[in-house]
Amino acid sequence: MRTEQKQALAQRRHWRVRRKIIGTKERPRMSVCFTQKNIHVQFVDDTAGLTLASASTLAKTTPESAKLAANAASAKTLGALAAQTALGKGIKQVVFDRGDARYHGKVKALADAAREAGLHF
Repeated sequence: MRTEQKQALAQRRHWRVRRKIIGTKERPRMSVCFTQKNIHVQFVDDTAGLTLASASTLAKTTPESAKLAANAASAKTLGALAAQTALGKGIKQVVFDRGDARYHGKVKALADAAREAGLHF
């Protein structure tokens, strides 16, 4: 399969997921993005178009950010950190946006860690 086809299919999967979920101020969207080397998590209020909180393996506030990568172990660490960041901003309930990724492996590890840390979704 060519790269253009893969990108087009990934974009269609992402749109299919995003069509169903909308973040509000009371229950923002927890958007997860996995690149080849890093993981990014944002808590987004779609009605106002604002990012309320974020966490990333690249953030300077992330402890041991040099050791974190785009794997399941790092996803678990970042999920707990993202949940702590959100709870610090007063966010307790979220809508989980997995993007175009399947819900297993890294995505599942991040979501389970965030739930264990206190987020409800």
